[in-house]
Amino acid sequence: MKYFSFVEMPVWKESVHAARVVYGITCCGTWKKEFSLKDQIRRAVYSVSSNIAEGFEYDNSKDFVRFLRISKGSAGEAESQLYLARELGLIGEKEFNEGIPVLESLCKQLGGFIKYLKQNIEKKSTK
Repeated sequence: MKYFSFVEMPVWKESVHAARVVYGITCCGTWKKEFSLKDQIRRAVYSVSSNIAEGFEYDNSKDFVRFLRISKGSAGEAESQLYLARELGLIGEKEFNEGIPVLESLCKQLGGFIKYLKQNIEKKSTK
């Protein structure tokens, strides 16, 4: 399927959903005093959708793959920070179990999309 805008892409929509989930987890409670980690995890998850959009707008598959890899790294960073937040007692199991599956799914979707694009790049280069 050809997308005409990044906002049409399921992986971009999922990245926005992940940002909403992380924002909800970090908005209240013990996070009010934990500025550093809260800022770090939010910046990581916000950068996922931004990098998807930026890579899409280059209109070049190789550049897009590069930005998708950055997005995947940022999603993994946010996932790691949720583990850290749980270990530090900033979130309980409920919040952890709310955020981790969303971020894991997002990483898998990004990985699958990267693989798909790379295969298409290779097909085009062998023609």
